Amino acid sequence: MLIVTGYMHIDPTEVPQFLAELKDLAIVTRQRPGNISYDAAVDDPAAGRLLIAERWADQEALSAHLDAEQTKAFVARWQRRMRGDVKKFDASNERGLLD
Repeated sequence: MLIVTGYMHIDPTEVPQFLAELKDLAIVTRQRPGNISYDAAVDDPAAGRLLIAERWADQEALSAHLDAEQTKAFVARWQRRMRGDVKKFDASNERGLLD
């Protein structure tokens, strides 16, 4: 499993529009083969900072998402208006929180 997580930074005035467009992308993304979860949360609205959290079955599934037309279109619309510190991690020992 791959975990993609980190922060995205958007101009605070654009957060509502960004979230609306991201919600549309999330609906499609959550139906893609290999997607386990795809979420974002506003961490600091005044700073325009969002927490990103995704889980993917494998690199093939993540790559298919990144190559999908909807994803490419979203990035094209926002790439000059967002900056991020999002990383990908391999998870090979998944277990319950209290295990």
